[in-house]
Formats: sequence, C-alpha cells, structure tokens
Amino acid sequence: MLLPADWLLRHSVVMCLLLHSLVLMTFCFHHAATSCSKSCYCSESESFGKTVRCSNLQLTEIPEDIPNDTRRIYLDFNLFTTVPANAFVGLPHLVELDLSHNELSQLEPGAFRGLGSSLQFLDLSSNKLVKFNAEAFEGLRARANLTNNPWLCDCNLQMAMPRVDLEPASLTGIVCQTSEPEDIGVQGLAFLLAPDIDLCVVMKRTTDVAMLVVMFGWFTMVISYLVYYVRANQEDARRHLEYLKSLPSRQGKSEESSTISTVV
Repeated sequence: MLLPADWLLRHSVVMCLLLHSLVLMTFCFHHAATSCSKSCYCSESESFGKTVRCSNLQLTEIPEDIPNDTRRIYLDFNLFTTVPANAFVGLPHLVELDLSHNELSQLEPGAFRGLGSSLQFLDLSSNKLVKFNAEAFEGLRARANLTNNPWLCDCNLQMAMPRVDLEPASLTGIVCQTSEPEDIGVQGLAFLLAPDIDLCVVMKRTTDVAMLVVMFGWFTMVISYLVYYVRANQEDARRHLEYLKSLPSRQGKSEESSTISTVV
C-alpha cells in the first residue's frame, strides 16, 4: 500500500512532466511561427513590427518559411521568375511587399491571395512583366509600383484594368513598351493617361468581318437553296404541263375508236 507521501511524489512528478511537455510544445509552436526565414535577416520594433529582409540572396523561389507575424518583406534583387498562387497566403499581417529588381515574367492567378485586407504597398518595379493578369491581383486594394516593366498594351490589358481594385494611381505605372496593333501610337505612354485610345478596335473589326463572312455564307446557302427549289419546281411543273397536254389527244383517240365500233 502506497503511503500518502509516495502518492504525492509520484503525482507531482507526473504533473511536472506534463507541464514541461506543454511548455516545450508552446515554445516550439511559437518558435515556428515567429522565427526568421532561413538565410534571411529579421528585425522587429514596436512601431514597424517584424521585418524580413531577403534581398540580394540569388533566390529563385519565394521562401515558404516566412514567419506569419511578418509585417514587411523585402525580396528585391533576387532571381524570381514567377509568383505562384497562394505564395503569401499565410501572412495575414503583411503591409509591405517588395519584389522589385527580379526576373518576374509571370504572376499566376491568386499570387497575392490572402493579402487583400492588410497589404498597403506592393513593389513590382524593374521586372520583366509583359502581360497584365488581373486575376493575380484579386482582392488587392494596395498601392502598387508597376514601373520599369516591358508592358504589352493590347486589348487584353484594356479589358483587365477595370477588373482590379488597386489604388487607381498605381496603374499609371503601366507604360507601354510594345502594343497590338503596333501602329496605335501608345509606345512610351502610360496607358491609363491615354483614355481615348481603343486597343480593342482591331478585335472589333475582326469580329465584324467574321460576322459579315458568316452572314454572307448563310445568305449564299439560302440563295442556293431557293435556286435549287425553283429549278426543281420548274421541272416538275414542265412535266406536269406536258402530261396535261397529252390528256385531250388520248381522250380524242378513245372517242374515235368508240365511234368506229358503234358504226360497225
């Protein structure tokens, strides 16, 4: 039979072990949530919160171990070529994101998903972005720096710009390096500042021509059918008329034969 002192000792040891495990698990979760990303430098202050600097590290992929309490991330001067979907979805407190001076040529749909309610500034300047993908900016209302990219100004851009919720002044950073059609005269201009230019005019003309071709094809088919129908009916009418003309002569021969028979 255990003495009360032994019973208390054993239960105290068990409780100490459980408490120690709980503290250790809490520390591990806190460390995983607030530790700095590998190879990056982190700093924290009361006014600016946690800042993660991963600048000029020759990175080719967006780090996946960025602490979820990060408020500012600097990923400039790296070698990123694309921003995949949900790349920053676990960062609900992020207010500033710097992706400038990379090799970015593609922003996948949902690239900045989850940042709509927090992000205030997005820097995508000095990259290789050519086509504007509105789906990549879904939900974002931040101010964005889109300058120094080889933007292609075409009908897709014209149709995509009204679908984004970025701060309107941000879109003035889209300066046309090339355009479709080429002779529209927007090279070197901020497209937002050229509201009278319609980049969809060629598409509209192409659509009009296609509609005319289709209508002409249907019209030709209808005319061909009518001509065939008229000719077929004319042939039937001619045969029927010939048949009707032949009826009296046959009737006359029959009457003549009947008369001869009567005389005999």
